[in-house]
Amino acid sequence: MPYPLRIVFMGTPDFAVTSLRRLLDGGCQVVAVVTAPDRPSGRGLTLTPSPVKKAAQQANLPVLQPEKLRDPAFLNELADYKADLQVVVAFRMLPEVVWSMPTIGTFNLHGSLLPQYRGAAPINWAIMNGETQTGVTTFLIEKEIDTGQMIYQDQEAIYPDDTAGTLHDRLMERGADLVLRTVRAIETGNYPRIPQPPTHNLKPAPKLSRETTEINWNQPARLIRNFVRGLSPFPTAWTLINHKFFKVYAVSVANESPFVAEPGMAYTDHKKTILVRAADEWVSIDSLQAEGKRRMMTEEFLRGNRLL
Repeated sequence: MPYPLRIVFMGTPDFAVTSLRRLLDGGCQVVAVVTAPDRPSGRGLTLTPSPVKKAAQQANLPVLQPEKLRDPAFLNELADYKADLQVVVAFRMLPEVVWSMPTIGTFNLHGSLLPQYRGAAPINWAIMNGETQTGVTTFLIEKEIDTGQMIYQDQEAIYPDDTAGTLHDRLMERGADLVLRTVRAIETGNYPRIPQPPTHNLKPAPKLSRETTEINWNQPARLIRNFVRGLSPFPTAWTLINHKFFKVYAVSVANESPFVAEPGMAYTDHKKTILVRAADEWVSIDSLQAEGKRRMMTEEFLRGNRLL
């Protein structure tokens, strides 16, 4: 017969909040929440709690916010909750002393169909690579990152106009359902533990950086479009035009070809259009943000700014 597991939930951003609330709405016994410490935010650098902390406080749950996960004081406090199971959604990498603490273990929700797209940014990389399908996976945490035995997977289509933002929101909901389904199965003691299949064609999803988010105009226009939408709205693709830095939120393959040009050359009519030459076609920049300014559609930007 099912029994109420004592669950410690670990997560930080909005993506994790939906899973926490799904567990609580489902009647699961969440005894504590672990999240990131409050961080300075805004112009006044006011200490701001994480979205998960706010949700936990609304539910009157105890909140632990360790700076270091190996801190003995934190480990002792965590052990005091006597968790049967820990559930991790969008949190940092756990040391073994933490993930091995519960009697059942710890499972993680990952935003891809493992073993593909192991790493910190699976949603972004799936779109950047032009995938048409992804999903979510729950798996038991082991020593090597994202390699543990899988419990459940659920697929999600990637549509031609998806951005990292739109896909994130769908996987957030689908993942929350999968987290609750996984807990329900573990409560019964009857749940799958499937080794991840070996493959020679793994596609990684490493953490994104300034270097990996710069647009490469030597690529075909279609790949550049995938790249930009895979980084929109965060952390955002970027480029230099006339030695000026721009974040680029949306592009499309242009219907016009103003002149023969080398990749990376820019053109504007100073009214509605900014085009940059890719390897094979011109790319229209449809939404952008200059340094010190807000995000704008291109026509709005050109009304008050000179580009070239």
